[in-house]
Amino acid sequence: MHPVEPADLKFAASDEFHRVVRRRVSQYFELSGLRERDCPQMYVKTAILFAWTAVSYSLLVFFPMTWWLACPLAISLGLSMAAIGFNVMHDGGHRAYSNHLWINRFMAMALDLLGGSSHCWARKHNVIHHSFSNITGHDDDIDIGILGRLSPHQQRMPFHRMQHYYLWGLYGFLPVKWFFFDDFRDLLSGEISGHRLPRPKGWDLVVLVVGKIAFFTLAFLVPLLLHPTWAVLSLYFLASFVQGVVLSVVFQLAHCVENATFPMPHEETGRMDAGWSVHQVETTVDFARENRVLSWFIGGLNFQIEHHLFPRICHIHYHRLAPLVETTCREFGVNYTHHMSFSAAVTSHFRWLRRMGTE
Repeated sequence: MHPVEPADLKFAASDEFHRVVRRRVSQYFELSGLRERDCPQMYVKTAILFAWTAVSYSLLVFFPMTWWLACPLAISLGLSMAAIGFNVMHDGGHRAYSNHLWINRFMAMALDLLGGSSHCWARKHNVIHHSFSNITGHDDDIDIGILGRLSPHQQRMPFHRMQHYYLWGLYGFLPVKWFFFDDFRDLLSGEISGHRLPRPKGWDLVVLVVGKIAFFTLAFLVPLLLHPTWAVLSLYFLASFVQGVVLSVVFQLAHCVENATFPMPHEETGRMDAGWSVHQVETTVDFARENRVLSWFIGGLNFQIEHHLFPRICHIHYHRLAPLVETTCREFGVNYTHHMSFSAAVTSHFRWLRRMGTE
């Protein structure tokens, strides 16, 4: 039982900052003539990412390979699948890919092909994480159970003293846990961190079942027809491990670092001290904003503040919106934080894990 039930949790009502920053972003698009969604760059990018995945998979499965070629291809496959998740699935799931609902839905279904459930993810990420980011007991993304302590409001175990070393390896198991356990657990229980998860019906159920079948067919059945079991399982684990580390680290660098806040609602009223948009900014940290290659690969998720404020705007615009958002934050006294480089963000996450394991 949560101290504050999900239905009772409310943010502060007054949020002038939100109104101003939304107006300025709208003016930016009006003056520039750019479209918020349906950007040609995204369609080209999608084609590149799926081609990358298809080539890596085809060479790995259908051509005879030595280990010194198979392992790099498995790593390439893991990276390409993570990139599809960051870019295509993520924008589609947020309806930031296109103005057409069916295109967004189709792009979000990339997750079902990769092994997850777009139905569960929409609730877990779009609704729960984006509404209650970094609120312990509500944001499922900062809850990794007994394995680690990411929030100062979670219980500390003695072995957490070493979590700043061992968690990096455990991050690689994210896809296996997610695809083989979490989705099924959430569907059977009908909830995620105390928040109701509607069970899929109709088309959602079809996508879920067909997606799982397609994933298991591509990941295991087809390769097992052509290669020994030990080779299939070993290379699947390598690709999955790479994918898991990349997915996990990108999330952690935005929310589980030293300058991100972990506020809690007042138990008596269920109210947060800040308005929703201020909460989004202060629980999130940007990183490596000038690194265009990294930004291209991770779908602009190094601009997490902009993404949390404007999740329905295509990520290709975030690097242009960041200075506007930062300036508005300074005017309103909102704590806008960013790490200058990827390595600085990694170091901050390492220090945060160490701090949470010892305090």
